[in-house]
Amino acid sequence: ENSPNRILSERVQSTAYLWHNYGKSTIGARADIEKVPIERLQGFWRMYYQPDNAYIIVSGKIDEAKTLGLIKQKFGPIPRPTRVIQPTYTDEPTQDGERSVTLRRVGDIQVAIAGYHIPASSHPDAAAVNVLAQILGDEPSGRLYKALVETKKAARVSASSDELRDPGLLMASAEVAKDASLDAARDALLATVESFANTPPTQEEVDRIRTQQLKEIELLLNNSERVGVGMSELIASGDWRLLFVTRDRLQKVTPADVQRVAKLYLKPSNRTLGLFVPTDKPDRSEIPATPDVASLVKDYKSDVVVATGEAFDPSPANIESRVTRPAPIGGVKLALLPKKTRGAIAQASLTLRFGDETSLMNRVTAGELTGEMLMRGTTKHTRQQLQDAFDKLKARVRVNGGATSVRASIEATRENLPAVMQLVGEVLREPAFPEKEFDTLKQEQVTAIEQQKSDPISIARTALARHMSPYPKGDVRYVMTPDEEIAAIKATTLDDVKKFYADFYGASNGELAVVGDFDAQTVPTLTTQLLGTWKSPRAYTRVPRPYQDISPVNQGFETPDKTNAIFLATAAVKIKDDDADYPALALGNYILGGGFLNSRLATRIRQKEGLSYGVGSQFSGDPLDSNSAFMAYAIYAPQNEAKVEAAFNEELARAIKDGFTPEEIAAAKTGFLQSRQVGRAQDNSLSSALSSDLFLGRTLAFDADFEQKVNALTAEQVSTAMRKYFDPSRVTIIKAGDFAKSAKPAGK
Repeated sequence: ENSPNRILSERVQSTAYLWHNYGKSTIGARADIEKVPIERLQGFWRMYYQPDNAYIIVSGKIDEAKTLGLIKQKFGPIPRPTRVIQPTYTDEPTQDGERSVTLRRVGDIQVAIAGYHIPASSHPDAAAVNVLAQILGDEPSGRLYKALVETKKAARVSASSDELRDPGLLMASAEVAKDASLDAARDALLATVESFANTPPTQEEVDRIRTQQLKEIELLLNNSERVGVGMSELIASGDWRLLFVTRDRLQKVTPADVQRVAKLYLKPSNRTLGLFVPTDKPDRSEIPATPDVASLVKDYKSDVVVATGEAFDPSPANIESRVTRPAPIGGVKLALLPKKTRGAIAQASLTLRFGDETSLMNRVTAGELTGEMLMRGTTKHTRQQLQDAFDKLKARVRVNGGATSVRASIEATRENLPAVMQLVGEVLREPAFPEKEFDTLKQEQVTAIEQQKSDPISIARTALARHMSPYPKGDVRYVMTPDEEIAAIKATTLDDVKKFYADFYGASNGELAVVGDFDAQTVPTLTTQLLGTWKSPRAYTRVPRPYQDISPVNQGFETPDKTNAIFLATAAVKIKDDDADYPALALGNYILGGGFLNSRLATRIRQKEGLSYGVGSQFSGDPLDSNSAFMAYAIYAPQNEAKVEAAFNEELARAIKDGFTPEEIAAAKTGFLQSRQVGRAQDNSLSSALSSDLFLGRTLAFDADFEQKVNALTAEQVSTAMRKYFDPSRVTIIKAGDFAKSAKPAGK
């Protein structure tokens, strides 16, 4: 409701569909939710929440017999109901002319969206439609990007196609700065989309997108978490085997196929956009019926063979027994954990650090823009060529940086990891800083900040960060206002970026951790070649963030026409994560608000009183400065402001006054320690953690010791620590929302 793009997308969908429920928001109408009789909810549950209408998906390294036995034990006794679910029967009629919708709300950007009806995901045309959408929306090679962003008619564009059980929509959008012409962007958007059939795609365009999409399917199958979530979506579309049907069809898509579907579906009479224009000769798109998925996938067999991973014990002791830490290469410390993974995938995390408090004064924005420019072209590859090269190597790579460091994260197969590392080394050491890309980056960032200026969450977060970080303007720790950020971006030149790179970038201080399927002998050799002789121009000194006794405030900010409000509460705590009392505080916060749905805050504010969908808290322990932070949040309707704040204050006060019970402590230990174990089982998280430990001079022995201390805690110890460090009177509260409309006071 608060996002111009998302709410406009919802309006386009509701206008595009006359009868089908795809035109209705999944969460339902607010009035229906408020007024629905309990008998209707009970009837709905009896009809649909039954075993003959459910799937169970278990993905990962499992004992199949044991797992199936547990499923049979836990779910088998639930009786099959006697009722029969009636199939849906609503077919959306063929659209018979252009449709329009105009949405007028408070906001800081302009948006144009065009939607076109397309077949169901099981239809033979779906693969070509997906390629068509990505050719339109890809960045920076996409047609919309070239026609609107490069010509500065829009700051951001996108295009996507639904993958649904019944016919869906292909949607193309453009975000436009407030002071630019929305009409010009709309006209360019429509011209680019609807002229596609007259300007057929090249073989290069189709090959590029097909490579990207096939890469995503392959990477999906190599990750148990992604494949579990992905299968649930495919089941909703008709059957999980549609993934392989789609892959097979995608491999056969030709430029002629893409041109054909563009001609079929990207026409004015099939479009939903801002205005309605009558026509004497309707040119309509007949959307094909949804195929019989059961017959489509019957007897389907895949020819894909994926390497299986080992059963890995993510305990600190086991991880530490397998990690090797070779001697530093130049200034880069290494941590290597080879292991067999599904799909022979490796995850790498590289961080290079630079600068100090003095040298970085007034250079934050230049540093941030420098980091964002690295993946936009090197002396050997353009931005598009880099993207194509990583896609061909089936790698996910992200390189970004700020004023004090640059980080590269890599996901690649064993055979391709060396080539991917070579390319990442080129990105870091040979950036081209193309002027055209720099201008585009500045435009994108300014537009993104403009969009946040009326968003409650952004307003509240900025206000909270500014209050809790009271440093002078120009300091690397200073938090800018949105207007200051925009001014700083506009004032920063390409020469400023080049000079920042020349002054700070190098590999004299850094960490590299690699986890997964890779050659442990090759990585140090490659690191030596890529970073060993790359010296940093200046010495690095960590910028400290010492504890400050900050007076608490309670402030409210009005955000007119925003139907969701945000509540943020925070307090600085003078403690480090290796202090004796820290484990008790971490577990105490987990009980208070860190345990998601079973925390005290969630039980009270979400489950019991129904005031917030999202509510919780976190306690971030600082490893270097005695300056940790407690933060709580809630998203809610503005008229519930007083109730949310009162409930939070009461639960915090109750935790301090009454403490916790032994039963709560026992249950929290299980959930808290399991969450840490799950985190270490994810290779990308583990590589980041090992990299961070290199910087801190730690091993997994620290984690083991911490978890032993947590496991030994008593209710009295946790309660005592919470009383010692948490003072409700020292909590800062920031709220943002449309409080005036709900006749509620915005703050104290």
